[in-house]
Amino acid sequence: MIRTYRVSAGGLQKDDTTKYAGNAVWIDLLNPTREEEHAVEEALKVDVPSREEMAEIEVSSRLYQEDEATFMTATVIVGAETDTPQAAAITFVLTHGVLITVRHADPQPFRMFAQVCERRPQTCANGELAFLGILEAIIDRLADILERANAGVDGISREVFLPDRRTKRRTRGRDHARLLAQVGRIGDLTSKGRESLVTIGRLLTFYGPTAKAVAKHEPGGNAGPSLKVMNADIASLSDHATFLSNKVTFLLEAILGTISIEQNEVMRIFSVVAVIFLPPTLVASIWGMNFEFMPELSSKFGYPLALVTIFLAGALPVLFFRRRGWL
Repeated sequence: MIRTYRVSAGGLQKDDTTKYAGNAVWIDLLNPTREEEHAVEEALKVDVPSREEMAEIEVSSRLYQEDEATFMTATVIVGAETDTPQAAAITFVLTHGVLITVRHADPQPFRMFAQVCERRPQTCANGELAFLGILEAIIDRLADILERANAGVDGISREVFLPDRRTKRRTRGRDHARLLAQVGRIGDLTSKGRESLVTIGRLLTFYGPTAKAVAKHEPGGNAGPSLKVMNADIASLSDHATFLSNKVTFLLEAILGTISIEQNEVMRIFSVVAVIFLPPTLVASIWGMNFEFMPELSSKFGYPLALVTIFLAGALPVLFFRRRGWL
């Protein structure tokens, strides 16, 4: 799919064709076919990277200049609200004041920025401004994702560590599988967020020397402060993502430790019950032997005496365990 955004007398115009590529400010390629890529290449004389080229992880394949075009690839989170968030590679190409975005996913920041461009065409007056606007939208989206991840971590922490208000004791019988699944999802989301922040930070560093072009085109503004603000946001969000990652690791270890403690408590209960029933079983076994000469069998107090002995044999270990604090 091709979406071309161009500035005209009536404001910002959006077309699904490369017919107006010559005066476009932003050409968005979403899941492009080879014919659509070829049309953009013919119109702007650039080599649109393939999906395989966009997936390369080395910096030289993600950030480079070719002729008069600047190619920059970043990783963006897609489907952060779902159970299976994905990290998608998106390529930005700046050439002759036109922005070309090549993507095989539809992250929310692109939809939001497209709506902003339609309401306020001045935010998309040229390719450089559109590029910076999309990056700002992506960074804002990452901040929202990390905020929700932080809230999720706090909720899990309360559930794991805080005692039950009614019993004043730590809640037993937690759904550990659910907690582990939540921690794993937050950890995965945080990891993808850190990856995205790293790629965007490298992209901004690479783009910095060419940012003077924005100052020439942006009415009454300057690209420098925008880049400084975005770099500061990237640094602070990266620190927060690192903090969240450490906290997720701590929660994972805490949950596993809680599982181990509860398993030990169960084993202790079984051990105590076995010890409690061992003396009564021994007494009953002795009096259950079928010897011909057993004085207790002829006594009319034999049965009550056996019951009292069995009871005492079971009660004394219980009292001993309570006195030692094992129960």
